[in-house]
Amino acid sequence: MRREFWLKPIDAGQLAIVQGVGYPNPNRSHFRSTEIWQTASDSAKSERYGWLGRYFDNTCSGCDPTIGVSIGRQTPQAFAARQPTGVSLDNPQNYRFVAGGRSGPGETGSTEESFRKLNQPEPEMGEDSGGTIGSLSGPVRHTGAVLDFIERTALDAQVSSDKIRSIASRVDNLATYPVSQLGNSLKLVAKLIGGGLPTRVSYVSQGGYDTHTNQVNAQERLLRDLGASVRAFVEDIQGQGNLPRVLLMTFSEFGRRVAENANGGTDHGAAAPMFVVGDKVRAGLLGQYPSLAPEDLFQGDLKFKVDFRSVYAGVLEDRLKTPSEPVLGREFVPLPLV
Repeated sequence: MRREFWLKPIDAGQLAIVQGVGYPNPNRSHFRSTEIWQTASDSAKSERYGWLGRYFDNTCSGCDPTIGVSIGRQTPQAFAARQPTGVSLDNPQNYRFVAGGRSGPGETGSTEESFRKLNQPEPEMGEDSGGTIGSLSGPVRHTGAVLDFIERTALDAQVSSDKIRSIASRVDNLATYPVSQLGNSLKLVAKLIGGGLPTRVSYVSQGGYDTHTNQVNAQERLLRDLGASVRAFVEDIQGQGNLPRVLLMTFSEFGRRVAENANGGTDHGAAAPMFVVGDKVRAGLLGQYPSLAPEDLFQGDLKFKVDFRSVYAGVLEDRLKTPSEPVLGREFVPLPLV
């Protein structure tokens, strides 16, 4: 049944539903299956870096730290990289250095001030004073030096903090979002896009789908929030004129089992749909819906029809314009999304 909040993306040709997405030998553990999806690993193999982190490593060397933005208090494992990049924030007004003591309104905390001083130019030295490394002309790199790492990190954090807070305060949203964690997160992402932040990947999350009990009511609330938040985001980005540049993709670590349990809920399953929203997506149903016939189930679960890494490959090659094999570790046939 189509719900009202999805009607506009569907009717406008902006929504694709990828059916039966999963991976071989599915794992029903939240932690392990999330790790598999975040790193694009096989179920029997562990990867150190996330699939987006490998994308950053392969294509984003020297890019602005805000090339990846995660809305939340923790950086997702998908961002883990050899050369860490990307920023995480919960509230843009809180995205700044935390001082050891309290500061008054308009004042700069002592910790923030000390980090800012790390990035100020060295005072000019006299001819015979010997000078400093920082005052010499040309590029200088303190290879492996702890001080260099601290200075670089401080500069990245200072610039990112100032930029994000400036955009969040001056850019207005062009749509009305639901008052929820997901709505607020997408609202902020839309502001950052409208403000010109050079981000290639933004990451938000919505929890609550572990519906072992009372699934009907929980899913009604969660899906309504998802639909209303995504619809507002699409309207906002479209109003900015940025929708052709933006692709939204959803994922979860697993679906739910076919049979209801004794508590009116469902337990951890395997295959599940993914939603892909954008101005140029191949709208409609993609892939084959898994059979519900008992003889076609795998231990009570839907059998996957589309490997999630084929969806990632489609995003990497069709939207991010980068070869997917170096990022995903081997070749997956890209699912045509656009």
